[in-house]
Amino acid sequence: MDSNLKKWSAEFLGTFWLTFGGCGSAVLAAAFPGVGIGLLGVSLAFGLTVVTGAYAFGPISGGHFNPAVSIGLVVGKRFPASSLPGYIVAQVLGAIAAGAVLYVIATGKVSGPVDVGGFASNGYGELSPGKYSMMAVLLCEVIMTAIFLIVILGATAKRAAGGFGGLAIGLCLTLIHLVSIPVSNTSVNPARSTGVALFAKTAAMGDLWLFWVAPIVGAIVGAVIYNALLSDE
Repeated sequence: MDSNLKKWSAEFLGTFWLTFGGCGSAVLAAAFPGVGIGLLGVSLAFGLTVVTGAYAFGPISGGHFNPAVSIGLVVGKRFPASSLPGYIVAQVLGAIAAGAVLYVIATGKVSGPVDVGGFASNGYGELSPGKYSMMAVLLCEVIMTAIFLIVILGATAKRAAGGFGGLAIGLCLTLIHLVSIPVSNTSVNPARSTGVALFAKTAAMGDLWLFWVAPIVGAIVGAVIYNALLSDE
């Protein structure tokens, strides 16, 4: 099989798993009577998808599963810009496929479909879980994604302990969700935001622009900070 096709397939499947596992925990498990996994459970679900995906697909594609991460790695000189378009397309398609499958499952409950509502989508103002303003959400997403990139670059550096990068990155994403779910429902990933916004029964598509702009800006900022202050490569 062509090397690029393998990488694109790994990114598609990894982003599918991240979106389906993370958003699925919010849409299905959090809404199930008597389960109520809550903020901690959803945060762990997102972190676990990254940990498992990193070890399963990372050796093939690098395990980005996120257009902002791919762009940040280009800026951080860890990933060739020529490979960026294929990765982003695969990631977005994987997230959309996950959103579609999750929607079919959520609306297929015999005793009555799950109330799709926001469908784990991201938003600001009235669509923010805590009703945070556009500026607050923008700032939160930029900072969280910048830190995420710094952790990714540090955990995968040559000087880092081998074999623990996926665990550190997954735990970082868990912490990011613990902090920012009340603010924006946590994106830090344009593909994940797109995949569920398409199926939400709210005006999530109108807010989607922010969840492309902020994570990408944050990723670039994080990569620049790491290269300027922390890198020894």
